[in-house]
Amino acid sequence: MGFLEKLRAAAAAGAGRPAAAGTTKAAGDAAEARALAHLQAAGLRLVERNYRTPGRGGGEIDLVMRDAEGTLVFVEVRVRKSAQHGGAAASIGAAKRRRIVLAARHYLMRLGAPPACRFDAVLVEGDAITWLRAAFDSDG
Repeated sequence: MGFLEKLRAAAAAGAGRPAAAGTTKAAGDAAEARALAHLQAAGLRLVERNYRTPGRGGGEIDLVMRDAEGTLVFVEVRVRKSAQHGGAAASIGAAKRRRIVLAARHYLMRLGAPPACRFDAVLVEGDAITWLRAAFDSDG
C-alpha cells in the first residue's frame, strides 16, 4: 500500500468518529447544542441543522428554526472563550453574513411559498449565552 492509499485509509477510518474533546470542532458542536437547547426552551422548533449549499464557496446555516408565529429563523451560532477582542459577535463579519444569506436564499428556493424569515445569532462566550434576534438582514 502506497503513501496516498495509507492517507486515504486513515482518513476513511476516522471519518465516522466524533470530534476529539478539546478541538475547535468539538467546542463548536457543544456551543451549537447549547444554543439549540436555549432556543427550544424559548419556544422555537428545530426545522433543520447544519444546512449547507451544494458545491464550493457556498454557505452553511447552523440552525433553521421556526418561531411560534411561523417565522423561519436562520441562526448563526458563534463561540468564543471570552468577550475579549470583540467576542463572538465580532466574528460575524460581512463575508460570513453574505454566505449565510446565500445559503438562506438557496434554502428558501426549495419552498413553494417562502414564509417570513429573519437572521438571528446566538453568541456563546464562556458560560454566557446571548440571543440576538434579527441580528442582521439579507442586505448583509
